[in-house]
Amino acid sequence: MPAGHEGWGAYAPFYDWENARTMGRRDLAFWQQLATQTGGRVLELGSGTGRLTVPLRRQGIPIIGVDRTAEMLRRVGPRARRSRTARPPISLGDVTRLPFADDSFRLVMAPYGLLQSLLSDVLLARTIREAWRVLEPGGLFGLDLVPDVPKWRQYTRKLVFFSPAGPRGLPITLRETVRQDREKGLTTFEQEYSEGRGKTRQVTPFTIRFRTLPLPAIAARVERAGFQVEAVLGDYRGAEWDRRADVWLLLARKPAAVGRAGSPSRPSGESA
Repeated sequence: MPAGHEGWGAYAPFYDWENARTMGRRDLAFWQQLATQTGGRVLELGSGTGRLTVPLRRQGIPIIGVDRTAEMLRRVGPRARRSRTARPPISLGDVTRLPFADDSFRLVMAPYGLLQSLLSDVLLARTIREAWRVLEPGGLFGLDLVPDVPKWRQYTRKLVFFSPAGPRGLPITLRETVRQDREKGLTTFEQEYSEGRGKTRQVTPFTIRFRTLPLPAIAARVERAGFQVEAVLGDYRGAEWDRRADVWLLLARKPAAVGRAGSPSRPSGESA
């Protein structure tokens, strides 16, 4: 079984260009307000190309990122220069084994479906447990899930879009195959970007996978790790959640009175 990070390196040259046309910055204000209200240092899990980390840093938020895909991280510097801000400190690292000390952050954020890229209960449990470890007592864990991924209809080599000018200024097409394993909750996207025309055409294929659990199941795992769930939201403006919501947001707090002796036991699904 793949771990979930595979394919993102090949996706990196196209990620910002595609996301500017889909996700954009529609979640930025939510995370900015949360970080401002929470105060203190912020850690973004799966920070990628700095889509959120760079603008939040520009607003004076003391944010650090971590991501395990070097090809994504190489794009943080150019993004920061375009924004005329200092490059935020972002580490090459694994969200299941964070390279940070205990009690280091006031807010840990897992935006835009980061937890859905963890393809097993073991990896999910480790990541939630690591978020608990690096948070200060009283700190907040915020996570954002993409609910429509498991509802994606299946198709083979569908022409998703064509643009006369892609990220490198060349004509670009995306063909995509989608596979669903509903029993395991797995969604597989096989993508093929083609840039240019004729003999100079360059084709980049890659596969990315997501595993989506129902939000109540995620909440139960977060609570099992020792958190107290404070809010479950259905959009970035704070609306109440229901199963038809466009966004699944969960905010959970590490209890303020937690010492080393009070650490929760190893979550179910985690091996020693």
